[in-house]
Amino acid sequence: MMKFRFRRQGADPQREKLKQELFAFHKTVEHGFPNQPSALAFDPELRIMAIGTRSGAVKIYGAPGVEFTGLHRDAATVTQMHFLPGQGRLLTLLDDSSLHLWEVVHHNGCAHLEEALHHQPPSRPGFDGASGLPSLARITVVLLVAAGDLAALGTEGGSVFFLDVPTLTLLEGQTLGPDEVLRSVPDDYRCGKALGPVESLQGHLRDPTKILIGYSRGLLVIWNRAARCADRIFLGNQQLESVCWERSGRTLVSSHSDGSYAVWATDTGDSPTTQPTVATTPYGPFPCKAISKILWRNCASGEHFIVFSGGMPRASYGDRHCVSVLQAETLVTLDFTSRVIDFFTVHSTRPEDEFDEPQALAVLLEEELVVLDLQTPGWPAVPAPYLAPLHSSAITCSAHVANVPAKLWARIVSAGEQQNPQPASGASSWPITGGRNLAQEPTQRGLLLTGHEDGTVRFWDASGVALRPLYKLSTAGLFQTDCEHADSLAQAAEDDWPPFRKVGCFDPYSDDPRLGVQKVALCKYTAQMVVAGTAGQVLVLELSDEPSDQAVGVASVDLLQDREGFTWKGHERLSPRTGPLPWPAGFQPRALVQCLPPAAVTAVTLHAEWGLVAFGTSHGFGLFDYLRRSPVLARCTLHPNDSLAMEGPLSRVKSLKKSLRQSFRRIRKSRVSGKKRLTAASSKEANAQLAEQAGPHDVEVTPVQRRIEPRSADDSLSGVVRCLYFADTFLRDAAHHGPTMWAGTNSGSVFAYALEVPAAAANSDRRPERAVEAVLGKEVQLMHRAPVVAVAVLDGRGRPLPEPYEASRDLAQAPDMQGGHAVLIASEEQFKVFTLPKVSAKTKFKLTAHEGCRVRKVALATFASVACEDYAETCLACLTNLGDVHVFSVPGLRPQVHYACIRKEDISGIASCVFTRHGQGFYLISPSEFERFSLSARNITEPLCSLDISWPRDAMRASYRPQESPKLSQANGTPGVVLGPQSRSGSPDPTRSEGTDTPELPEATLSPTSVDSATSADTTLDTTGDVTVEDVKDFLGSSEESEKNLRNLSEDEARACPILIG
Repeated sequence: MMKFRFRRQGADPQREKLKQELFAFHKTVEHGFPNQPSALAFDPELRIMAIGTRSGAVKIYGAPGVEFTGLHRDAATVTQMHFLPGQGRLLTLLDDSSLHLWEVVHHNGCAHLEEALHHQPPSRPGFDGASGLPSLARITVVLLVAAGDLAALGTEGGSVFFLDVPTLTLLEGQTLGPDEVLRSVPDDYRCGKALGPVESLQGHLRDPTKILIGYSRGLLVIWNRAARCADRIFLGNQQLESVCWERSGRTLVSSHSDGSYAVWATDTGDSPTTQPTVATTPYGPFPCKAISKILWRNCASGEHFIVFSGGMPRASYGDRHCVSVLQAETLVTLDFTSRVIDFFTVHSTRPEDEFDEPQALAVLLEEELVVLDLQTPGWPAVPAPYLAPLHSSAITCSAHVANVPAKLWARIVSAGEQQNPQPASGASSWPITGGRNLAQEPTQRGLLLTGHEDGTVRFWDASGVALRPLYKLSTAGLFQTDCEHADSLAQAAEDDWPPFRKVGCFDPYSDDPRLGVQKVALCKYTAQMVVAGTAGQVLVLELSDEPSDQAVGVASVDLLQDREGFTWKGHERLSPRTGPLPWPAGFQPRALVQCLPPAAVTAVTLHAEWGLVAFGTSHGFGLFDYLRRSPVLARCTLHPNDSLAMEGPLSRVKSLKKSLRQSFRRIRKSRVSGKKRLTAASSKEANAQLAEQAGPHDVEVTPVQRRIEPRSADDSLSGVVRCLYFADTFLRDAAHHGPTMWAGTNSGSVFAYALEVPAAAANSDRRPERAVEAVLGKEVQLMHRAPVVAVAVLDGRGRPLPEPYEASRDLAQAPDMQGGHAVLIASEEQFKVFTLPKVSAKTKFKLTAHEGCRVRKVALATFASVACEDYAETCLACLTNLGDVHVFSVPGLRPQVHYACIRKEDISGIASCVFTRHGQGFYLISPSEFERFSLSARNITEPLCSLDISWPRDAMRASYRPQESPKLSQANGTPGVVLGPQSRSGSPDPTRSEGTDTPELPEATLSPTSVDSATSADTTLDTTGDVTVEDVKDFLGSSEESEKNLRNLSEDEARACPILIG
């Protein structure tokens, strides 16, 4: 019989209004380097740069904080992009030969990117009936002429079509076919092979009626559009790759497939010209690869620049990715670690200037952007204020530190500047400075820490839109590896020719995978941090403003505690260096703790006020006093049958077989129980229909809870320590509070230890002789043995305890130590609040039973109201394995809102998610990009910027608007850019910019689908993060079960909407 639970009629309107003032979901900005870039463009008038990607994304960058993002309707590769100079408009060509016109549109002072028009050229033969031209099936090159009003389109068939850019329509009667060009060519050249595709189109800076056309066969033609005739013809016989027209128009330079380039003079009397004035193979005489692109830039000094990509000796250096810069007798071969996509120079483009005078060279690579200063001797690299490659080594973990004190911030910036000879900001010499950042200066500084596979930890300024690199910490110097030997061999094998110069910081190869950073923790008040790695190494570091030479003390902690019958079959521990070691200014190691067996560290936490660090692996957890350099506690969490924990991270066959067996057993059980319940199903449905007809509208049906199978005690990896936590609370009795440590495991066990921490002497960082003691106070075993994701203690007011030193230094409100404390234990299946010190259940919410999902990430966050500056609530934010974000009140655990955030198939994205203390979050949408999102209606970090654009004299923006089309997701998941041809009758919120220019959803209207990355759909991340066996089980699980869960979820939402929204 159905059970009914009566509630008050309707929802509380005051609470609904308050929730709208506290919570709002936005994907705001993408940090990092665009994934899989494919095209590059630069506007020399506005000083802005555009990057296109293989997924169809378009990203425009200017000064730090000036960013615009869009996504083509079809996920096709962007092959070419061209700015209409000074207009804030961009013409893009996709690999399906479709053309798209984008424009930066201003509204209420802020700008965003829209696609105004798109055009799909006809692919049928004989488009121009008068000349019977071949098919316009594929456009190979685009040239903007006449200030961007006209575009010349070179095709694979050798024809050149002309396009009216403001309307994106082909101009009939102006098409130039290869037959018309061949009439001006000598007979002996005409009788040879076909001209081939149009490889290059170049315009004359001072005479827009002349176009330089380069054909694949090698023929170069200066075509006069006004007279419809060839002014000059250059008969090249080598396959053409690229052409550049020198500024004055008197010189051409062409590059070819055999690694050579040729210089042609246009002012000679004879035409056609058969021989170039100069022809050279810079890296000959042996066979070389093609020079895919070449640029010629002249200078007042007479020493012009020649910049080209490729051309390397095929046998010796055919696998190198190089761009060569030649000026007079100086040749530098820039050697990169990833493929060259495109490059441009920043130089004068005003027609009245006689010389180019290049200032900088920007090279877009597959994995990074490198900018060189061409005006400084030596051509040094310019540090990028954004677009830094987050994945220079694969990201393995991340953490966010909010409200960083100004003193610590300045010290970290200073340490980073000492690592680089130039300032870390590089804003003075960064050439891409277009637009204005309208966002207010951030009120607080936020640090994003990323741990990497090569043992480094990178510090990023995450306060604003531009993710700026601040400092890099390397832990590899503490250990003995083979990297020094490999470097010396590489240097010995390097020849003087070609003159290679390593440029860029992308280095995906790790010297030793054991160096990988798994967990980081930073105390922002004492500048102390903990870095834990893959081989069980736990490093305690402290920030120092001066370089030093010091030895690092090493201590070992045996987490097995001499248990018999266990043999570690994984990797060996890292060997630390002995004796004093030189350490540069920055974070310097103070102590090294080695866990035995040397398994990867799965959890770590630091309490600088007590001088303690706790760490956990798949075997147990330990507590270390880094002031006295002595272990305090070691506890083994292994189950007697947990043999998988002994096999290391590379042996997973047994666990896969075991999990498959268990899955089939559960399926059989559910089928048997389903048959037993089948007879009663029809009567239940009839009763439900009667209840729906007869029940009043304010009656809420108790939501159906899914049956949760209890996990076996001997499940694989049951001893993995998932979370560690320090708290000053009541554990022994209700009258005395003191330091405690909490540890949660994969098997649903929670261990609570009471600590005796002797007070340190005044003004001293040394502890008295008496050691820290730890006594087991409580041990909690959750019923379903679900993994414990997080533990947090709430004070008498139901608020989380402050961080170490926050209360003692009056940086936060002191906790209420008079009322009863409570502990919040978050497992993968439910949240539960227990009273302290009795540890009796007080409140709980069964997320898995109600929603059919499992918790992956949890954080306590403060949500400030947009209506009242003084009002804020502390809530529990959680991310599930379905990619949804849920927010619950604390300590009542009432559901407030939930949003679809990440695609459920994106396992690595879910595993990489990290929440901030103020209701924001980050997750990886590709190996090189973080998506930033906000759950707070008040705390939003998004682009707010404008461009000083000048529209052409007779341009009418209204004419660029065809019929209205629906909005699509922005590139890589950021909603808000209007995509496709738009006719906007309404006006966006002036407080929003292009990052979040979408109407805000009401609280009760929750999207059933996930708006997510265009690039993450088919991207496999190489991060390790916190991917667990359960993540893989979720992903490999039956599709029928997933669909059933989603159906149940939608049915529950329909039946029990008040439950979902509080």
